Amino acid sequence: MNCPKCSYELVNKYYKGMFEVEYCPNCRGMWLDFDELDSLEDVKFRDDEMKGSLVHRAEPTGYRCPHCNESLHQFEYRLFGLKLDYCPSNGHGFWLDAGEDERVIAIMQQRAAEVQRKQDAESEWRQVLKKIKSKSFFDQMFK
Repeated sequence: MNCPKCSYELVNKYYKGMFEVEYCPNCRGMWLDFDELDSLEDVKFRDDEMKGSLVHRAEPTGYRCPHCNESLHQFEYRLFGLKLDYCPSNGHGFWLDAGEDERVIAIMQQRAAEVQRKQDAESEWRQVLKKIKSKSFFDQMFK
């Protein structure tokens, strides 16, 4: 397989000891299969249901899928302003340019913090409502 961006031959490389990716030694981009992108996200946030929609505003690019040679599409990753490329026709996977892997991890860390903050606020609000509904609260309010 060749790099969709610079045409160098991709080499197999273990990403941080977690899984094998096809890596470009020239431009430092990498090809991730669908489950590998999920594994990358899981480094910081495992709750798939809370991650949000993956693909937004997909548009064709001039780049080709290294698996099937079909046109890659670029999309906005989970509405976080990061543009990634993927193979829409066969679902082969995703192309990440150099450094985009770290952005994905940072976005998932941010998303995990947002979800935790929301859960903490909801828990606190439940406690407030519980206190308001208590008999002693009403006794104090209407004395």
